Amino acid sequence: MQRMQRNEFDDAGHSTPPMPVLFVGHGAPTNAIEDNQFSRGWREVGKILPRPRSILCVSAHWETWGALVTAMENPPTIHDFGGFPRALYEAQYPAPGSPELARQIQGILQTSRVGLDREWGLDHGCWSVLKRMYPAADIPVVQLSLDESKTPAEQYALAAELAPLRRQGVLIVGSGNMVHNLGRVVWPRGGIADFNRPFGLDWAIEANNLLKRLIDEDRHADLANYPALGEAVRLAVPTPEHYLPLLYALALKGEGETVLYFNDQPVAGSLTMTSLIIADGVRNAEFARLLPRP
Repeated sequence: MQRMQRNEFDDAGHSTPPMPVLFVGHGAPTNAIEDNQFSRGWREVGKILPRPRSILCVSAHWETWGALVTAMENPPTIHDFGGFPRALYEAQYPAPGSPELARQIQGILQTSRVGLDREWGLDHGCWSVLKRMYPAADIPVVQLSLDESKTPAEQYALAAELAPLRRQGVLIVGSGNMVHNLGRVVWPRGGIADFNRPFGLDWAIEANNLLKRLIDEDRHADLANYPALGEAVRLAVPTPEHYLPLLYALALKGEGETVLYFNDQPVAGSLTMTSLIIADGVRNAEFARLLPRP
């Protein structure tokens, strides 16, 4: 599971710097319609990144047995949640799809047969973030499902095969949460209105710090074998779906690239909103200068 040197030149020999890669902690669906520190962070990241030609999102909220990629011209906005304000159900993200990109993904993935899906759309792990990053909804978006038939290490290997898309203007976004244990949420007195108040249980903070240290040390094999990382991480990742999109992002980290964290905060005791940008050191230094400080 060693990171490989990426070819950063196109067939004509022209330099084609790879698009950055994102992992975004998406948190509560209401972040899609609230003006808060996290939605503002997504908005600012959308402003400072190079404008993508298209977007490929891997969301915690689409798991299938065997990989699928959305291949419709106009993916619907999926409201895959319950018990939230009416305004959230009325929110739409009418970005176009890209059957061309879906077929391209189908062609470049060698470790898995990928089916073309025309029924899913954009779930809230995808659109709640993109609605803030690119509010005009004018960039084509496709989603790639999490393949439940594969181990985390196998999904990491699959994700690494997506690397050529970065040199074609495709922004790859993993959307989940590094720490995500809804069974141990500590609800603030104000309920959902205060959900984003900074607060983390000791084990959640311990796990988040450990995961960040392993990310900074490029210990991707250890991160893929997360159940072996101790009790704090087992509490932080009781089920894999919100964690796996992080592995998809890390698998695309090239030689000489760095990680820049943003929205790095625990909420509700048992979730963290920690997000990251993978890019070359020069770009990430500039991004760090432009992003607002917490």
